[in-house]
Amino acid sequence: MDPYLEHPALWPDVHNRLIAAIADAITPLVAPRYYVGLERRTYRLGLDDLVFVGWPDVAVLTGQARLAEPEAPAYEIAAGRPPSPLWVELPMVDEVSESFLEVRIVPGGRVITVLELLSPANKLHPKGRQQYEDKRAAILDSRTSLVEVDLMRAGEPMPMRAPAMPGDYRILVSRSWQRPRAQLFHFGLREPIPRVSIPLQRGEDEPELDLNAVLHALYARARYDLVLDYGRPPDPPLGANDEAWARQLIAAARSAA
Repeated sequence: MDPYLEHPALWPDVHNRLIAAIADAITPLVAPRYYVGLERRTYRLGLDDLVFVGWPDVAVLTGQARLAEPEAPAYEIAAGRPPSPLWVELPMVDEVSESFLEVRIVPGGRVITVLELLSPANKLHPKGRQQYEDKRAAILDSRTSLVEVDLMRAGEPMPMRAPAMPGDYRILVSRSWQRPRAQLFHFGLREPIPRVSIPLQRGEDEPELDLNAVLHALYARARYDLVLDYGRPPDPPLGANDEAWARQLIAAARSAA
């Protein structure tokens, strides 16, 4: 994982492109018996909430508005003059949409597996997280399997009963017929993202998703190197050991360029 991709202002773009790339990678492995659908979920968040989760258009516009905003005059009534106006902010609500995958059986369309890629909206923001946890609980109480991919270091992991373990990232594979047990892949910044199996129906062979290859191919195709500033620390910051390791990699890449 490249920790610079986790920047809140960039992650919405990474999220949408990566979930589509995962769908493209899985589809030929499960067709024609299964269809992989790209579904969308919508959160209604206020302006401050959108800035909090790093929604890029709102963050940029908010910053520009504050720079251009004239200084608010004091509300005073001078002799013979009307009171000066105050600058105020109105509560505004906007919709944030993000994608997830559903593997559906053909024909009929019954959902067999849901694949989720966590985001700031459903991991960090209290309202979005509660909505996501409610949906997660409904899936875990159904006959639908769940693959939950968490490539974000920020925020608390999703609830599960597990011992303390190292690693910044997690991938959960919950097969409907094995609950409450599930497989948890936990790994750190310096390790490749592990391959994971995509559950289908009990007794069927499970296709393997090479998420590491999918993400690296997306990085090259999307040219994220043009927008990432490797001269600054990532957001959120790394620990001391990982930061020193990352700086060595960045220096070596610049020397080879």
